[in-house]
Amino acid sequence: MATNVSVSITVNGVEHTADVEARMLLVHFLRDELALTGTHIGCDTTHCGACTVLLDGVPIKSCTMFAVQANDQAITTVEGLARNGDLHPLQAGFKEEHGLQCGFCTPGMMLTASALLESNPSPSEPEIRRAISGNLCRCTGYQNIVKAIQYAAEAAKGDER
Repeated sequence: MATNVSVSITVNGVEHTADVEARMLLVHFLRDELALTGTHIGCDTTHCGACTVLLDGVPIKSCTMFAVQANDQAITTVEGLARNGDLHPLQAGFKEEHGLQCGFCTPGMMLTASALLESNPSPSEPEIRRAISGNLCRCTGYQNIVKAIQYAAEAAKGDER
């Protein structure tokens, strides 16, 4: 018999309350309960990073965290990056610098990069590569992903002026 637990999680600025199985993973809560399918399921072991979301601004792998562990916390998914219909600088960077091919790793890469740029607005290339090292891309070779993050960092500087 499954035990249900009530959770209240703010996702992309909107509070959601639901009764979920205590063993429901956060990735399944986001995808199945909230229909936020930008968070991808890759390896189920934290190795690929496709399921990365921000938990109170910190990148976490949602495939190994229970939804109940996110109770009373704020989650940002890739759908929450854009504001008022405008692309986030990272989304624009991935578009302009061709930072994606199949797109499977892209949401996790963007959220990891978002946390990096929040803590370090002008990261060096080695700092970018270190930050995204927990996110695997099987298509791009990473060079354009790094360029996309650099693009976003420069774009954010332009927004400050």
